[in-house]
Amino acid sequence: MNKKRLLIIGGIAVLGFTGYSFFSNSKSESTLLLSKVEKGKFENIIVSSGELKSMNSKEIKAPVALTKHRIREIKIKNLIPEGTIIKKGDFVATLDPTEIFELILDARLNLESAQSKYTQQQLDTTLNLKQERTAIKDLEFSIQTTKLELKQSIYEPPATIRKLEINLEKSERDLKEKRENYVIKQRQAKAKMIEVGTEVSKFQNKLDELLSLKESLTVYSESPGMIIYDKDWNGNKKVSGSSISVWDLTLATIPDLSQMESKTYANEVDVRKIKKGMSVKIGFDAFPELEIEGEVTDVANVAETKRGSDVKLFPITIKLKTTNDNIRPGMTTSNGILTFEKDEVLSIPLEAIFTKDTVSFVYMKDGFSKKKQQVILGESNDNKVIVEKGLSEKDEVYLNEPEGMEEKKINRIE
Repeated sequence: MNKKRLLIIGGIAVLGFTGYSFFSNSKSESTLLLSKVEKGKFENIIVSSGELKSMNSKEIKAPVALTKHRIREIKIKNLIPEGTIIKKGDFVATLDPTEIFELILDARLNLESAQSKYTQQQLDTTLNLKQERTAIKDLEFSIQTTKLELKQSIYEPPATIRKLEINLEKSERDLKEKRENYVIKQRQAKAKMIEVGTEVSKFQNKLDELLSLKESLTVYSESPGMIIYDKDWNGNKKVSGSSISVWDLTLATIPDLSQMESKTYANEVDVRKIKKGMSVKIGFDAFPELEIEGEVTDVANVAETKRGSDVKLFPITIKLKTTNDNIRPGMTTSNGILTFEKDEVLSIPLEAIFTKDTVSFVYMKDGFSKKKQQVILGESNDNKVIVEKGLSEKDEVYLNEPEGMEEKKINRIE
């Protein structure tokens, strides 16, 4: 009886241990993730956000004459809504004329002062020349009188006659000098009148220019198309109430919607993979169902640092091969740049790759056991990597490290 009881207890213990081992191993296996080695097309696509722009745009600008009159900036009083379709000659914007009015007032005061000086100079010149002409006539009468006295003095003593002759010579000399001086004074008066007249013309021209500038503060379109707001140096759109600098007089643009491009940026790692001519699939946040083929046309050699950030990014320009009536400049784009493509290659998830002493390996399922297998890797993308040697199609690899495999040797590729 005791012998039979011991056998029963021993059997129960063996079954318990076997069950524990079974469930323990099952639990361990259930925490491991497997992935099959896949064969097919492998692509590396760099995705970046960008902004849609027109390749060719006509600019609508504030009057260039603002720079001539030293107006550093001017406010946009009214600007038509962005996206408005306009025809040639349609109203676009009005600019604040306050500063122009002040300049016009100053110009009018200066013109009135110059005109007053001109009138005063004209009167002074008339009076002075009249006095000179009167003096010349007086000398002419004096000479005629002296000649008459000399003619009547033939019976006078020689001394008297000689005195009259001397007076006549002196008067004739004075008359000649007076006439020469009159010519010089005429030229002086003319030069002075030109000087004050020039001042009048200068202020008159300035007033005319300011009045013309005031009229040009109402801006009209010179071409038909769609209005797109311009941006200032800070990246903010110029809208009603914004101030524009004379260094950048552009108010808005009229883009050519038949030729569009996407402007995006790449970091220092990705930019090395991007080359001119690479294919791009361009998506649009506003139209998720729309996708347009594109091509990289420019990769900048110099990075830019965006305002408010220390991250250096390289501008990338992508030309759209076709266009669509729904897309507009300024829309946000998603740019998938195809940097690498190869058919019929083996690939596995990046999570399956482990490294020891510069040797890359995977934990591979080998029947009911596991082994460490060295792999030779190729190109990779954000999710997968090409396996050039070490694995075959449909082999299974673990995505996490199995327990108890740390000390096992790596099966090397010969």
